[in-house]
Amino acid sequence: MNPFEKIFNYRVTSRMEDTGVFLSTSHERSWLKLMLGHPSAAAAFSGVTLEKLQTLLAQEAPLNLAGDLIHKGSTQEVQVYHPLVRVLRRSIQNHQGIQVSMGLNNGQPGPEQSGLPYRLEYSMVKREWYLLWYSWTRRDFMSIRLQKIAAVCEIPASPELVRTTQAEIQRILESRRQCAVIEILPGYNKELSRILYAFSCFEKEVRYDEEKDSYSISLTYLGNEGEYVLSKMRFLGKRVKIVEGSWLKKRMRESALKTLALYQASPDQTQSSQE
Repeated sequence: MNPFEKIFNYRVTSRMEDTGVFLSTSHERSWLKLMLGHPSAAAAFSGVTLEKLQTLLAQEAPLNLAGDLIHKGSTQEVQVYHPLVRVLRRSIQNHQGIQVSMGLNNGQPGPEQSGLPYRLEYSMVKREWYLLWYSWTRRDFMSIRLQKIAAVCEIPASPELVRTTQAEIQRILESRRQCAVIEILPGYNKELSRILYAFSCFEKEVRYDEEKDSYSISLTYLGNEGEYVLSKMRFLGKRVKIVEGSWLKKRMRESALKTLALYQASPDQTQSSQE
């Protein structure tokens, strides 16, 4: 494809995005029709949206994966989509307050709290949805599991209250923000894509030093995500090195010393090796 064709295609795509038009392949439409047949689709979409998608895909043939996929024995299936996700996502988009009733361990509903929802997050490790929100009742920025929410409903909030709460959330997040610089050793420059993928969930900036022939990654993360950053550093091993970030350096030294202590040679082993 020559440069003029690329420019033309880019202009066409940009104009289509401005008008709200979305391009899709036949394979994507067939895959979507297959997914809409899943029981969780009714909770993921509103009734109007689900009916409209099914109407648009009526002429498409769904993918037949019966002969291509083998479902082996597994543990009890955990639904990735939670019924409260759509409700909370709408409240976040509309900048509306919410009233939440927490579920207690005995199954009874707990005391109600009101606040402003900020963001929904999904933990790939725990396979659970979390809600980040500011509780007006406790006056604190909190994270709760959706499984612990017994009931939730929207409540009206004045624009002034929403603005002040959002400013307070940003102030709290900024105070918890941490920075670190990670250097990629020159011998592993070819694995740059793999290393960047390991830190894909963080804000980052990549720089290249021509004199050293090395890349450096400036990471920005929240304080409670430090241990997760360390787990990625241990996974990458000798490919990377922390050059800035006192807390990360300290924790890496501590974990390295603990590991070495587990494998220290006993006096009998040292004597036998010398013989």
